Parts: sequence; C-alpha cells; structure tokens
Amino acid sequence: MLRIPGQKHTYCDGVTRRSFLQLGGLACGGLTLAQLLGAEAQAASGLSHKSVIMVYLSGGLSHQDTFDLKPDAPKEVRGEFNPISTTVPEMKFGELLPKLAQSAHRFSVIRSCVGQRDEHSSFQSLTGYTMGEVQRDGIPNFGSVVSRVEGPTNPVIPPFVDLFPTMQHRPYNSTGAGYLGSAYNQVRADGEDLASMKLRYIETPQFNQRQQLLEKLDGFRRQADVVGLDDANENWRRAFDVLTSSRLLDALDVEQEDPALRERYGKGSSKHLGDGAPTWNDQLLAARRLVESGVRVVTVAYGFWDTHGNNFGHLKQHLPTFDAGISALIDDLHERGLQDDVTVVVWGEFGRTPKINDKGGRDHWAPVQSVLVSGGGMKEGIVIGSTDKTAAYAEDRPVHYRDVLATIYYNLGIESYQYIRDQNDRPVVILPEEARPIRELL
Repeated sequence: MLRIPGQKHTYCDGVTRRSFLQLGGLACGGLTLAQLLGAEAQAASGLSHKSVIMVYLSGGLSHQDTFDLKPDAPKEVRGEFNPISTTVPEMKFGELLPKLAQSAHRFSVIRSCVGQRDEHSSFQSLTGYTMGEVQRDGIPNFGSVVSRVEGPTNPVIPPFVDLFPTMQHRPYNSTGAGYLGSAYNQVRADGEDLASMKLRYIETPQFNQRQQLLEKLDGFRRQADVVGLDDANENWRRAFDVLTSSRLLDALDVEQEDPALRERYGKGSSKHLGDGAPTWNDQLLAARRLVESGVRVVTVAYGFWDTHGNNFGHLKQHLPTFDAGISALIDDLHERGLQDDVTVVVWGEFGRTPKINDKGGRDHWAPVQSVLVSGGGMKEGIVIGSTDKTAAYAEDRPVHYRDVLATIYYNLGIESYQYIRDQNDRPVVILPEEARPIRELL
C-alpha cells in the first residue's frame, strides 16, 4: 500500500484526519486496484451491462392513495382522492399521479407485496432481511452483493453508487457490504468517497509532481530488478488514470442535460423532509446518467411518507413532484432504449393503515404495500395481485418482498439462491431458497 499524505483537515464531525490517496489498495468506491484492472477483460468481452435503480420511499407511502385506491370503501378508509384512468385499462391510480397514469404501459404494479415487518428502516428493501438480522449477521446491501458477484463494468467506474443522503433517522440510511468486507461498499455520492474522487485535498499540479517522483523511484527499482516491470509500470499508469478520471463526476453532473429534459423531471428540492429524504428529482436524473456510464446499482432515497397526521395535505404537496420525477425516469429510459437493461423498483418499508386516524393521517401498515417495477426486460402494463376491499391484506397472489429482490437479481443475471464467499471465504446464500423471481414479470 502506498499512501500519499495530504493536508490536515478537520471535518464537520469534529474529527481531525489526514487525507491521503491510496495506490495499490486503491480505495475508489471500495475497489482494489486488482479488481479495477481485472474489469477490463470483462468490459472487452462485450457482455451486456445490466443495471438497477432502486428508489426507496422512506417512511412508507400510502398505497390506498396512490396505486391501490378503494373508491367503494367507507369514507374513513377511501380518503379524499378519486381514481383516474391510465393507459392500462385494469390500472387506476390516485388523481395526483396523472403523469404516471400516462406512462402506465411502461411499468407494472404489484399491489400485494407482503412479508415486511413494521420497522422504520431501509434494511428489508435493501437486503431482504430485517434490521435486527442485518445488524446481527452483517448481511450486505444487495448492491454490494452485485459488486461481489459481477464486479465493475469499467476500470474507472464503481459498480455500486449510493445517492442516499444522510438522514436524521439512522435506520433509513443505507447499509454497507457487511460480511463481504469493505472492498464491496458503495460509493456514497454525498460523502467523502466522492470527495476523494475529486482529489479535493491535493491540487492537480502537486499530484502530477508526486507522480513524477514515483516514476523516478520506479526507474531506480528497474535498475535492480527488471522482472515483470512492464506490468508494474502499466499498473501504476492505470492507477493514476482511475484517480484522475472524471467519468463518474461527469455522470453526476445533471447540468450537462438538456434543460427541457430537466424540466420534465422537475427539480424538487434537496431539503430533507422530516427525518427522511428530500423529494429531489435531480437524483433520479443522476441515477439514469450513472447507469449509462456503467454503474450496475444505483440506490436513491426519495421523500418522506410517514404521514401519521395530515396525510392528504402532505400528499397534495409532494406527490406531484414524485409523479413528475418517477414518470420522467421511466419514460427517459424507454426513449433511450434502455428498458431491457435497466430495472427500476420503487417501494418503501411498508404501506399505511386502511383506516384514517383522528389526525387525518394513516399509520404504519406492514401487512401489504404496492410496488412499482419497470424495465429489466420485464413485462409491462400489468397488475400483479390484489388487496381486499379496504386495501388491508393481500387477497390474491401475495408476493413476498424477497421475491422483488430475487427478481432484481435475476434481471442482473444472478441466481438469488446461489452461495457467495464472505470475507473469511465462507459460503453464504444470498437469499433464502424460497425467494424466487416473480413469474408474471418474466
């Protein structure tokens, strides 16, 4: 491991650290230099680049007011919103989702997603296991699993980028690589991972001078031992290429997009809502740009939907932004011909109670929720499952939430019941054997 020390800095958490660039173990989004260089052969092989964008709705979105309205239910259940027609006859959405209604033929809706526990965390959606299981056993984020199994598509692009902001409610925040080891952690686009990729703490001229110094040291070593030196020199060159590459940063720069497209997405706001995520549509556009650049997995935390009070007022304020952003993402992927390669999943940790409480809100409801899925070569314009007359329980074709993750893995070319090796070389199954891809989507 070679460390190039930089200036001493104090960060916002009050901890003083000495920044450095790491070569040899090259921590570019958790990838070692060997992994980055080894990816070139895979990239040259012409293998298809499959990817996924997961949009996590922190707090749990009300399914009764969005994708599974019950207009014939009693007033204390059906709420304020009326259903509207979509481009798919059997689909009806809430009136605050007109743009998604016009794009309904480009995605499918699961109305009977079951199996989740009543816990405010992203863990079940991101790993397929409960928070307690993840914390006890070190179960990795699904993006880390994909990184472990498939690696990067390009030597200078990490396989897993996490756009989650740091949320006040800690369990909303995304999990890491767990038992796979830190080599498979995600690049966090709002944290120090991205800052290090920008070479924030060392100016380019200074970096180039240090590169020249290393070249001189290499020359000295060359006089002592010439065995395999050409390979070593090439490795150093590639290492510097990774550190100075701008591809990932360019992908995150949505300012490069056509202003008309940005207008379609709608910008939203980077301001956090409650103790959850913002409704910031630039993240959705950045996610599309990232998968185009070669990232395999992009995770986005979107909005705050824990509406114990003023459910309908909150939805009136924020669902139009959600409607614009999610519909634009789906349409954008289709218009670019990426619908067979990019899977989109939009869901939260649970649904909301059928009965409206005395504060005009809906409380936690783990028995069922609705899930929007698109792309990945899946069937589009279909409704899977149904709920009873109050949207309280799955009445037809219950779909376990692990099956949603199994479908994501399947679309990426990974069998979810296969074993992978943890950092201690022990075999560990990805998901329980009973988890299977959703047959209606395949």
